[in-house]
Formats: sequence, structure tokens, C-alpha cells
Amino acid sequence: MDVKILGVGCSVCQSMYNTVTQIVAREHIGSEVEYVTDLDMILSYGVLSTPALVINERVVMQGFRGARKIEQTMREACQI
Repeated sequence: MDVKILGVGCSVCQSMYNTVTQIVAREHIGSEVEYVTDLDMILSYGVLSTPALVINERVVMQGFRGARKIEQTMREACQI
């Protein structure tokens, strides 16, 4: 599974990265979480607000909505 956080380096983006990394480790997903800060790459996903969660090259969440919502979204996106 390919997991990316798209963000500009702010504290909210970092919080999403930390939360996703913890979920990946806890659920033994066996994937590294990539933190993408390159603006051109972020825009290539059609994302206009960050942070954004990308799973298998599909944007599944924009904006930080808390750990529970992130975990629920990840479960739905990849059946963990």
C-alpha cells in the first residue's frame, strides 16, 4: 500500500503525518508514510487545501479531521 501525506510543513500537516504513521505502525500495515511537501506534486493531485491523505494514489481526505476520522477513512480505503 502506498500512503502519502501532502502538506506544506505546518503543524496541522505534521499532526496528520504523525497520526497516520501511528496507525500504520499499530495496524502492522507494512508501508512507509511519505510526507510530500513539493507544491508542484501536491497540485498534481488536484489538492487545494492541505493536509491531504493519499492512499494508492487516490486522495481520500483533505484537511485534518482528527485521529478517529483518519483511521475510519484508512479502513474504508484499504480494508485494514
